[in-house]
Amino acid sequence: MNSQPLAEYPFQPRFFDLDGHRLAYLDEGQGPVVVMVHGNPSWSYLYRNLVSGLRDRYRCIVPDHIGCGFSDKPQSYPYRLRTHIDNLERLLDHLGVERCTLVVHDWGGAIGMGWAGRHPERVAGAVVLNTAAFCSRRIPLRIAVCRWPLIGPLLVRGLNGFAGAAVFMAVRKRLRPEVAKGFLAPYDSWRNRIAVLRFVEDIPMEADHPSWPTLVEVEQSLARLRDMPLMLCWGGRDFCFNDSFYQEWRRRFPQAEAHYFLEAGHYVLEDGLEAISPLIEDFLHRAQEGP
Repeated sequence: MNSQPLAEYPFQPRFFDLDGHRLAYLDEGQGPVVVMVHGNPSWSYLYRNLVSGLRDRYRCIVPDHIGCGFSDKPQSYPYRLRTHIDNLERLLDHLGVERCTLVVHDWGGAIGMGWAGRHPERVAGAVVLNTAAFCSRRIPLRIAVCRWPLIGPLLVRGLNGFAGAAVFMAVRKRLRPEVAKGFLAPYDSWRNRIAVLRFVEDIPMEADHPSWPTLVEVEQSLARLRDMPLMLCWGGRDFCFNDSFYQEWRRRFPQAEAHYFLEAGHYVLEDGLEAISPLIEDFLHRAQEGP
């Protein structure tokens, strides 16, 4: 992807070498560290408004997973949950992050919480946005179709039927054209949509899936995080991560501060930014202060 200006994204990515592949990330501001982990088919662009609003007081670290955003998009690569967790771990170790608050969305939930479960002592708290970090056998038909042999690659990589559809289906308020363009900028060709497809294929629905054991590990590690501060900001109109996931988070973290936005979609930060931003700022202040 060219480093041309994008709407509301006034950042210059940095790069970290992962065995010959460049992982792009934002490292903006100074202060207590906030690590924001995106999902599929978004990238660090998802968090652009949070970074702009926080970087005067916080150090905001926002990676683009390999295959996403400004990161390299290798065609032959182990696009698996464990690899993404390992990559996040290596990046944060490289940057010397000793303690941080997480913000996670979509696949970022399993990736970010996977890292947190390995290092609970390094996590001050977590903001959870329409995601999961536990096993589920629920998958919407529109996503399941994208996993079918032959049809899936044609839809996702050929017709851009996953990333392209998300700019309409993941929001309740229509995105401005320049913002939609920003979300789609990294995924402009068959080659550049490799990770979009691989993430869809990596959804572990059965015990024989290669990433099922990793997700089980992530789920089990949540017990180590049970007492950490956690805040849910949930879009109630999410066709994928519906209310059953919201209730599961509340069951696993009964002490969590929960905010439910009935008219927000999957990209809850797009639909509910005005209400959510001050909640996150207040939560970060309290989480970083500690008990």
